[in-house]
Amino acid sequence: MNTGLQLKNIEEAVLIYYGRIELSNNDIKKLFGCGDGSAIKLKKIAKEKAIAENYQRIDARNVPTKAAYEAWGLDINDLEKRLEKLRKYRR
Repeated sequence: MNTGLQLKNIEEAVLIYYGRIELSNNDIKKLFGCGDGSAIKLKKIAKEKAIAENYQRIDARNVPTKAAYEAWGLDINDLEKRLEKLRKYRR
C-alpha cells in the first residue's frame, strides 16, 4: 500500500526497523515527519495488517514493526540498498 507519505530519512527508517520490535505513534511521526492524525491513520493500517497476518503484539498501543513496514509498502531490503548507495555517494 502506498501511504502517500515520504520517509523523512532512509537511515532512520532502517535504524527503526532493526531497533524497534513495535512502533508507537512517536516512532511513526519520526519516520514520516507527520502529525498525530496521520500517525494514527498509519498505525490503523498497520494494525489491520498485523491482525490479518496474525502477528503477535507485545503492547496493545503499538504495532509490530515488520507488519507496519509491509502494510505501508516499505521494503527493508530496498531501503538498505538505497542507504548503502547514499553512503557511497556522500564520501
